[in-house]
Amino acid sequence: MKYLLTMGALLAAAPVAAQTAPPAPMPAPPAPPQVFAPIPAPDYNSDAGWLCRPGRKDACAVDQNVTVIAATGKAKIVKFRADPVPLYDCFYVYPTVSLDASPNSDLNIGPEEKAVAASQAARFAAKCRVFAPMYRQVTLTALRDLMAGKATTADRKLAYLDVEAAWRNYLDRDNGGRGVVLIGHSQGAGILKQLVAGVIEQNADQRRKMIAAYLIGTNVAVPPGGDVGGDFQRVKLCKSVQQFGCVVTYTSFRADSPPPENSRFARVADKPGMVAACTNPAALGGGKAVTDAIFGTKGAGLASAPMGPWTTDNAPVTTPFVSVPGLISAECVSNGGFTYLAVTVNADPKDPRTDTVVGDVVVNGTILKDWGLHLIDMPVEMGNLVGISEYQAAAWRGIPMKEPKK
Repeated sequence: MKYLLTMGALLAAAPVAAQTAPPAPMPAPPAPPQVFAPIPAPDYNSDAGWLCRPGRKDACAVDQNVTVIAATGKAKIVKFRADPVPLYDCFYVYPTVSLDASPNSDLNIGPEEKAVAASQAARFAAKCRVFAPMYRQVTLTALRDLMAGKATTADRKLAYLDVEAAWRNYLDRDNGGRGVVLIGHSQGAGILKQLVAGVIEQNADQRRKMIAAYLIGTNVAVPPGGDVGGDFQRVKLCKSVQQFGCVVTYTSFRADSPPPENSRFARVADKPGMVAACTNPAALGGGKAVTDAIFGTKGAGLASAPMGPWTTDNAPVTTPFVSVPGLISAECVSNGGFTYLAVTVNADPKDPRTDTVVGDVVVNGTILKDWGLHLIDMPVEMGNLVGISEYQAAAWRGIPMKEPKK
């Protein structure tokens, strides 16, 4: 505003000759938005409509071996084994990853969809059959336009209706009365939140089949101190691994970098009187706990800084994933109107293991603190998420597993 007033004063004081000079050329009008051909709806009766389906070689049947690096720096490789006879199902919806130029993605399975499925969904095959539909998601191109204040024709309803159609197809064609864990991150979690609230909650049979919904990296509204009554009217927050038919949800931030005022996560400003829910998979009953974090060996992707050496001797890591027992702790906290998963790196400069992990969103060398640790929302608790799904599925079947002593 000060700049505009100053410019106005200069123009008012300018001599008449200056005011009668030829006007500067008008800026060119903004280019009209690019028009894209409609993308046909997915056919979920066809294998091509699915990113992952059990019994085939696809994005969820990839190398999940882990190098476990102890605080001493000693490393060992733990080989992944998918359950040959899984007793329950997992229905996964991936986050915003499409690099397509169109505002809604096509249905071609690209490297970005394959990579995120390998990072977020494939590990669940150790316990369940994994189903993951392709869908016409809002793309990263559209997200960038929105963040820049540009108009976009991205259709969120189109993305949701695809996933709802895939869900109904799965129930009709594949479910056979089995229990199912719904898993989503970011845009995928938001779509599943809508599916649970608008469809599953309203249908007693579908509600009975839902072992749990893991809605990670999205805001789920609850009353302060409550576990139901905001976004969901029947489905409660999970408070125990023996509880089923419930929701696990959180958004993550570094404990020493809480959400700034402009954060897009950890509060529900559009729902007065409500707060964002937070459930810690490592301690569903509450409190701070060491997590079973499993990270990508090379880091958190293109929007993040690359991961440096995992140990001071820069020993090569040959597996796609790394586990760092004891390095990460997490706790649900409320601070300044935000409720979130506070993630602590238990750094020890005296030991040979890394003292940091990457996962912040970085643009042009600057960390976007309002995004928190969105890129590693799931990796910081990946082992815990897979583990609690098995406990909750057993409780759903009526044969609860005995919890290990801590």
